[in-house]
Formats: sequence, structure tokens, C-alpha cells
Amino acid sequence: MAAGEDGIVPTIQNVVAAVDLGCKSDPVKIAMKARNAEYYPKRFDTAIMRIKEPKTTALIFNFGEAVITGSRTEEQATVATRKYARIIQKLGHPATFRDYFPIKLEKIVQFDGEFSLYEPELFPGLVYRMKQPKVMLLIFAPGKIVITGSKKREDTYEAFKNIYPVLSSSRRNVVQTVQD
Repeated sequence: MAAGEDGIVPTIQNVVAAVDLGCKSDPVKIAMKARNAEYYPKRFDTAIMRIKEPKTTALIFNFGEAVITGSRTEEQATVATRKYARIIQKLGHPATFRDYFPIKLEKIVQFDGEFSLYEPELFPGLVYRMKQPKVMLLIFAPGKIVITGSKKREDTYEAFKNIYPVLSSSRRNVVQTVQD
């Protein structure tokens, strides 16, 4: 990476990954069955698991999410996340990865500009104001979506059902490049 005007070169020290495992987990069962896990409910009500390669730590929450810290690169974070998911699967939890896909936010603005606001200099996500149901969606390029303003659970599901065709048509194709 090139140095800035003042000669300072930023370095990445820690990549944090948050994942939805697709199932609830039992921190007590994880700590008892996995030799690389611990659980101290009086200190922190989650299972803490560590692996050596890549050297990372996972906080595995009972509601089915995990936060992995300690990776130096995104690739290491992905490898670590998959290793933790496999361990959790072997312990009897049906952990799966959710099917997120990257999105071209600019394409959504072109397609549905009347409902969309995207100013990447101010906020990294696209703000989509849906009329029916009346909700607001925050759509991010990696594929994460936040739906706010729902009065009922059904509104959330309906909003997702309505926006999914727009997201699918705005799917970004990711091409891996090899650097020399």
C-alpha cells in the first residue's frame, strides 16, 4: 500500500467477522463438548472458542450468531468462520451459512430511483423507502440488509419478498483476480 501525503502507511491489525449460523446454539453444550471452548455465564453469557490456525477467537451467542476476531485478512476471517461452523456442526448444531450476495447499489438507484437514496460519501448503504409495507431498508453492497419501521413481523417478510427481485437483478458478479 502506498504511503499517504504525510508518509503514514495504515496497516490492518484485526478483521472482525460477524456471521449468522442459521440455528440457535447452546453455549453450555459447546463448552462441554469442544476442548477449545469455554463458558463462564457469570462473566459473559456466550461460548468463547479459539482455534490456532488462523489464530482467532469466536464468541458464539445462543441466538445463533457468532463474532470472530483476531484475523489479519478477510481471507483468514473466512477460513476461520468456516472452521468454527464445522466444529459447531460436529457438536450437533445444524449450522449453515446464509446465502448473501454482493449488490450493485448504483443499479438499484437506476432501477428504483424514486424510492432510493444513495450517497456513498455520507453513508455506505442505500436507503430504500418502501411504500407498501411502509418500511425503510438499508441495503449494503456486500449483501446485508436492515429493515426498519415494521409494525408487524409480516411487514418485514413482505418487504423482503418485495425487494428480493430488485436485489437479484442488481446482483454483482464477483471476479477473483490473481496478483503477481
